[in-house]
Amino acid sequence: MNIHEYQAKEILARYGVPVPPGAIADTAEAAEAIVKDLDATRFAVKAQVHAGGRGKAGGVRLVATAQAARDAAKELLGKVLVTEQTGAEGRQIRKVYVEAAENIDRSLYTALFVDRQSGKIALIGAKVGGEDIEERAAKDPDVIGKVLLDLHGGSSAAMEEFAAWLDIPKALSSDAVSLFEGLHQAFSDLDASLIEINPLAITKDGRLVALDTKVTIDDNALARHPELADLRDDDELDPVELEAQSHDINFVRMDGNIGVAVNGAGLALATNDMLVDAGGNPANFMDIRTTATSLEISRGFDLLLNAPNLQAVLINIHGGGMTRCDTIAEALGIAMRRTGRKVPIVFRAAGNNADFARTVLKNCGITFTDARNMKDAVEHAVALAGGGKRT
Repeated sequence: MNIHEYQAKEILARYGVPVPPGAIADTAEAAEAIVKDLDATRFAVKAQVHAGGRGKAGGVRLVATAQAARDAAKELLGKVLVTEQTGAEGRQIRKVYVEAAENIDRSLYTALFVDRQSGKIALIGAKVGGEDIEERAAKDPDVIGKVLLDLHGGSSAAMEEFAAWLDIPKALSSDAVSLFEGLHQAFSDLDASLIEINPLAITKDGRLVALDTKVTIDDNALARHPELADLRDDDELDPVELEAQSHDINFVRMDGNIGVAVNGAGLALATNDMLVDAGGNPANFMDIRTTATSLEISRGFDLLLNAPNLQAVLINIHGGGMTRCDTIAEALGIAMRRTGRKVPIVFRAAGNNADFARTVLKNCGITFTDARNMKDAVEHAVALAGGGKRT
């Protein structure tokens, strides 16, 4: 779950991360009033959307007066902001964050995420921050430094060395360690999958300040954090994905022509990767949660079958957990009757009630290609969708 910048700053400030003073506004008048309450000479009016690259797209305005803040907010609110991360459809700006602008000497980059190779938390950083950090890192991986931390604590000495690697002045070394420790504690407490500060500023008067922050919380851990549920902004979510979530389905729309339904996120990723390797183009990512009923799964199939470019459907399921294969077959039968969509089906099932699932599909009058392994299933689906080659 992504949260807005202003929400991330409010949370991180509780962990001792220094952030500029500011407040959220949903009207131009509110933005003007915030500036009047801030003790500063310059101010930033920042669009609140779940996307990076806001500055390049005109979503961040620097102003010097309350009237200018009002004018900037009036221009931004209601506007559709298009950045490299939003896609062509963009995101509508419903709120702006108004904060004191800092006099910056240097801009750094730092972030925490789960390092899958080591199973630890990775603290990474770069000596120069900014919106082009990903491009620079892709060209030269050495611009990014990394320190591995344990879940419940990190070495202060290692963090101090990391601060030195970032060329943070010695006078700010202890502040940098405190900031890293606060980020680490927040990451652990929130069950976060990403915390990012870009830029992390060294100000001209010798302070470390988090100018822009991003926090992503693991959806699977939200049951442990009911207090965070209100932070979700449904307006920022794809309505199709939001509907799928309400039916215990993880669903992401893509631009291909092969619908994919799988039970298990890892299996779903592997299936989509195999489709691409075989010359296919997935129309979606669909992971059926173990708690989903046949009626809920059928709603996921409704979304899959409504894809405009759909040429084939690949169902790759393993009944090794709580979800039986016949439950998914029953759901497909319900959805196909409800939508009336006719499309070639490739069905690969293994595990609990796999053979019975095939009987269920036949009883529902569904014609399908019966594949007994993933390679065969993928090749059939790609061929039926008019791509790749059968071997």
